[in-house]
Parts: sequence; C-alpha cells; structure tokens
Amino acid sequence: MKIILFFLASVTSLQLNAQLKTTPVCPPLVVDVLGGHINKLYPRSTLGEIQKALPCETEIVQADSAKCAGIFYKDKDLYFYPERNYFEIRENFKGKLSLAMGTGRSSLFQVLGNPKIKDVSWDAFQTVYGTLVLYYDGAGKINKMQISSKSTETLKLCD
Repeated sequence: MKIILFFLASVTSLQLNAQLKTTPVCPPLVVDVLGGHINKLYPRSTLGEIQKALPCETEIVQADSAKCAGIFYKDKDLYFYPERNYFEIRENFKGKLSLAMGTGRSSLFQVLGNPKIKDVSWDAFQTVYGTLVLYYDGAGKINKMQISSKSTETLKLCD
C-alpha cells in the first residue's frame, strides 16, 4: 500500500512540474535594401537585439578560428554576422525584398547607380548606410545579397 501511495505521489509531482513550451515565431521578414535593414534591424545590431526581434533562430555560432560568429535563420535563408556588421540574404529567402532576388544585373544601374567595385560574379555598391554586395548566378540574376554598415575598404566578409 505504501508503494502505491509513493508511486501516485511521484507521478502527481512530476505532472505538476511539467512545463509547456511554445515554439518561437518570427514576425514576417521585410528587407529594405536601399535603407539597409531587416524589420528595422541594421548591420550594427547586436546579437541580443537580433534575438529579441527575431526569436526563431536555427543556429548561433560562436567565433573560433574556423567559423565567423553569427546568428542564423537557415529555414529563412537569412544570416546575421553582428561582429562584422553585416547580414546576408540568400537565394531562398523567406520574406519580402525591396529589390527582388532574380533581378537582372543590367537593370540595377537605374536603382543603384554604378558599382564601386565590380567583379565577374558580384558588384559592391556604396550606399548611405555602407555597402551593398550583390552576387549573380550564371545568367546575371541576383542570387545573394550582403548588407553592411562598413565601407568597401573596411568590409570583412565570412566565407
């Protein structure tokens, strides 16, 4: 009889200590490429500010010799590198962009002017907030963007 009472008391106390945990939900993501922000998060935003505004990260990487520190939203194809003051938007980004992925390289002059640095597969544009680097696929369509608060001379990107 004592064993049964002990068992019932143990099960009851376990049930009282159980907690419901909710899954963090991110707000819809809106990128203003010309303004240099995502949901009013700027390249200079801290890790804490990013986590508070977008609590649904999939990975946080601490700095070491092999990787850059960052907070990643892999399911949204969005990557923040707060120590290097930039964020990266990749091809399968889940959200709204003011400059759409897949936009042709030849049509960017009207919106962004001439690039400050030009390469075969990317262009770096000086902006009011810093630098916008656009990468292109083989057809000359945007497939990745990096928005930084740094100038082209001081920009340090991760591999």
